[in-house]
Amino acid sequence: MARIVIFGGHGKIALLAAPLLTVRGDTVTAVIRNPQHAAEVAATGAIPHVADVEQLDAHGIAEILVGHDAVVWSAGAGGGDPRRTLAVDRDAAIRSMEAAQLAGVPRYVMVSYFRSSPEHGVPPENSFFHYAEAKAAADEHLRASALDWTVLGPSALTLGEATGRIDARATESGEVSRADVAAVIAATLADPSTVRRTIRFNTGQTPIAEALGAAE
Repeated sequence: MARIVIFGGHGKIALLAAPLLTVRGDTVTAVIRNPQHAAEVAATGAIPHVADVEQLDAHGIAEILVGHDAVVWSAGAGGGDPRRTLAVDRDAAIRSMEAAQLAGVPRYVMVSYFRSSPEHGVPPENSFFHYAEAKAAADEHLRASALDWTVLGPSALTLGEATGRIDARATESGEVSRADVAAVIAATLADPSTVRRTIRFNTGQTPIAEALGAAE
């Protein structure tokens, strides 16, 4: 039974991941910015915690993390505003990694995207550029840390039903349902073999637990 903090607790993926975790006995604290979302989050079995990580320093975030076993970063600015994208997807994410180390929380799962890389190839004039830059910087910072990290790189997200099956050896981005991404998060937290690995995946034919092991 693990004690898990999910940042971005009202996001579509987090709302699907929380019940998967709580039903197996984990305790989930879902960090949300808007207190009006607390009831919806609580309905998943998670404990809502209202905090604006964009405004908190590493010590402030560490206060949330003390006593937990794992962090899932599924927060994001939602695109649109380049300044806020960098402030949340890069800077706040990096502060949360520093906070995890300050709080003694070893496990950290980053929800990124399939093509995230310093060589992402997105031109500066593209509206996606700042997000690509932010995610690449956060992912690289996490990989260089002493945390027990996993970077998850799902492809284009859909609202489809959970299939329980993915392709974790894909070399080109396709698509995958948010429900399957949530299931991958839950399986990753339960699988020590995923530590210090980047796992990019599409929907596929291989059961998730098997695919995670085979992706090494």
